[in-house]
Amino acid sequence: MPPPAYPAYAVAPPAPPAAPPGAYQVPVGGYAAPSGGYVVPDASPQRSSLLGVLALGLSLVAAVVIPVIGGLNAFEIGRRLPQGVSTGRDLSFLSPAREQVLWTEISFWTGTVLGIAAIVLGILAIRRKQGRGAGIAALVIAVVAVAIFFVAVLIAFGVGGATGVATTFST
Repeated sequence: MPPPAYPAYAVAPPAPPAAPPGAYQVPVGGYAAPSGGYVVPDASPQRSSLLGVLALGLSLVAAVVIPVIGGLNAFEIGRRLPQGVSTGRDLSFLSPAREQVLWTEISFWTGTVLGIAAIVLGILAIRRKQGRGAGIAALVIAVVAVAIFFVAVLIAFGVGGATGVATTFST
C-alpha cells in the first residue's frame, strides 16, 4: 500500500524587513568594485629591521666565534693535560693549564650572554615585526649555539689530549 499523499502547499520565503524611511539603501549585489587605478595605501609604513639583524649578528657570534675560541683553548688544555680530567673534588690537576681553563670559561659565559641577548632580541623582532625573518633565524641559531659550543670544546679537548699523549710518547 502506497504512503498517503499530502497536499503540496506553496511556501514563500519571508519578505526582508523594510528599511525605515530615509535610511541609506544598500545595493542588492553588494558594492561595486572601485573604478580607476586607485589603490589603497599601506596602513603602516615599513619598519626598520635593525632589531632582527642585530639579533642575528649576536647569535652568529655566539654560534661561530665563541666555539672557535673555546675549542682552541680546550685543545691546549687537552695537550697540557694528556692524562684527562679527574672526577675528584681536587682541581689542582688543572694548574698546568689554568690560563686556558680561564679563557675557556670566559668564552663560555660570553657565549651564554650573547646567546640570551640574541634570543630576547629575536623574540622582540618577531613580535614587533622588525626583521621577522632575521629574528626567527637568530632564535634558532642561538638555541643551537649551545650544542655547537659543547661539541667543539669536547672534540678539541679530545684531539688535544691525543696530541699530548703522542708528544709524551715521542720524547
